[in-house]
Amino acid sequence: MAHTGHGGGDRGRPGKHRSNQGRTRNRSNQGRTRNRSNHGKTRRKRNTATTARRALRREVPSTVALLADERDFTAMRRYASFAFDDHGAYLRQMEGLLRALAAKGVHTTVALFDPVAYEEFCADTRLDPDTPASRTRYTAELAAAGGTVTYAGQPIDRLVPRLIGVAEEQATWEYATALLSRAAHRGDCRDDTARAAFDRAGAALRAVVEAAGPGVHHLVCSVPADGTSLVAVLHADAREAGPPKLAEPSALVFRTVLACGFALRSPGGLVLRTIVADTPETVRGWAQQDGWLRPLSEAEVFTAYCTDAETGEPIPPEHGVEYRAGIPLDRPE
Repeated sequence: MAHTGHGGGDRGRPGKHRSNQGRTRNRSNQGRTRNRSNHGKTRRKRNTATTARRALRREVPSTVALLADERDFTAMRRYASFAFDDHGAYLRQMEGLLRALAAKGVHTTVALFDPVAYEEFCADTRLDPDTPASRTRYTAELAAAGGTVTYAGQPIDRLVPRLIGVAEEQATWEYATALLSRAAHRGDCRDDTARAAFDRAGAALRAVVEAAGPGVHHLVCSVPADGTSLVAVLHADAREAGPPKLAEPSALVFRTVLACGFALRSPGGLVLRTIVADTPETVRGWAQQDGWLRPLSEAEVFTAYCTDAETGEPIPPEHGVEYRAGIPLDRPE
């Protein structure tokens, strides 16, 4: 008789051992299933987190500072951390970066990188200029100060001229604002305060555009000040009913430059070119006098436009352009 110990009798029964193996395999399969389930949950969590971060990334704007000028690019090459040695290749890489950001739905603005201003910024903030982190800090300051262009897919050869124009406009506004502030503190404004001159400039701008009537208007204001000449350009669209559409921030720059002329009693001027469909272009002009705009005669407008500013020699008038007298404008009380 075979000996059977406690619990040992089942081992000899056919199929019983296989049943235990089955239970073992089931437990193993269940473990693998749980592991797969856990791994699946982990992957889903990771995918969810990645998707959330991508969504948040689209909520964060970007600013790119561009070295638009070959000379400025060369100035930055003295820094070992600056990785580019060819301006053309640099611009192509920048364009690729801008397109990639736009493809991801990231709102991107572009600023003009000025090596001289960057060096001053690093000196003032005690940053090492030869690091990408310092260049990033400077770019953030540029974005906060304004003077940027929104990237909307335009090619780099169109973006660069626009960027230079915006940077020059920003510099003009800053300089004109400083002149107004200094004039107010020195008392050069006489009976005008800087604020009153600015308000009068706004009234003069509205009066000129309204007097010109319907059409697309191109205005240029030039004011000699502090040994230099401030120039502001503005486009106004008055083709539809209602108030004319003025391009901002160009309108702010224009008002500030015009206000400088009023406050400082500078012998500046304002010219207006109007374009209306199926009619000749017209040009009018005003001189700044006693804190307001005096209309120029037709002869004065013609002379101003048909005389070389540097040599004083006469130049031919433009074909298809009519030179007309400025329109008298009511001075505000």
